[in-house]
Amino acid sequence: MTLRLLLFSLFLILSSVAFADNPKKYKLPDLRAQFLDASKDSEAGKRFYELMRDYEDKDPVVLAYKAVSEAVMAKHVWNPYMKMKHLQQSAEIFEQAVQLEKSNPEIRFLRFTVEHYVPRYLNMSKNLEQDKTLIIAGLKAHPASGLSEDMARNMRDFMLSKDHCSPEEKQTLKSIVL
Repeated sequence: MTLRLLLFSLFLILSSVAFADNPKKYKLPDLRAQFLDASKDSEAGKRFYELMRDYEDKDPVVLAYKAVSEAVMAKHVWNPYMKMKHLQQSAEIFEQAVQLEKSNPEIRFLRFTVEHYVPRYLNMSKNLEQDKTLIIAGLKAHPASGLSEDMARNMRDFMLSKDHCSPEEKQTLKSIVL
């Protein structure tokens, strides 16, 4: 009986340590940095995917990073079937995240970045305009939108680069003081 009690106590202690560690793995500042690294380097992309693959909770922003980790893997695998599988999984997870928090500009930004780079012939870029509108509104509302200063700046800089926005939208973005 004492051995059982000891084993049960040990199990509880180890479980609490494992669960206490879990939130530490999914801190948003760390996920943001890992995402940036993952988008540039295949090894970092694989590590990011491995980290996010087992995430099962329902924090909408962390779910969006899980979705983006699937998209990053699509970028780094060579097999066309696996690319599509990762992109489809990414779209499904993004849908869950958006349903949980429809007006979150960070979630919409992450989905926008993925959909923007997916080839149009795959017909997987249906949310670009809606997401862009929400991103710009979130940036205009900053800091009330809940975005960190760094994230807001990164989002604005990305939206100003290349062909992400119209000239009018770019002018609006340039006028936002961060």
